[in-house]
Amino acid sequence: MTPPLIDRWISVIETGRTDGLDTLLADDAVFYSPAVFRPQQGKALTAKYLKAAAKVFGNTDFHYVEQWYSERSAILEFAATVNGVYVNGIDMIHWNDDDQIVSFKVMLRPFKGLQAIMAPMAELLQQ
Repeated sequence: MTPPLIDRWISVIETGRTDGLDTLLADDAVFYSPAVFRPQQGKALTAKYLKAAAKVFGNTDFHYVEQWYSERSAILEFAATVNGVYVNGIDMIHWNDDDQIVSFKVMLRPFKGLQAIMAPMAELLQQ
């Protein structure tokens, strides 16, 4: 059974309606980017990265391939094609007792896939 928070997250991604992120994210949420060494701390920065990712992947064939859950965490494997480049990765999500995301870590492969998303992500993050 999919945890309710993960259902809500998948709905955000499938619909592209990122306005729901405000209730999904804890104030102290942290985002771990596959391209940036330093963790991005706080709800505002985490939301900014997730909104940019939703836009980058929104016009692709992005889909979750497999999902694994524990009590307050999940690993969601995804695949997509971005500008003709295959991207495969995982979202590692941890949440608190209030069903709010406290940690969101993205890992991507292959390296060419990471390179394919870096430029459009950087452009969106600078806006």
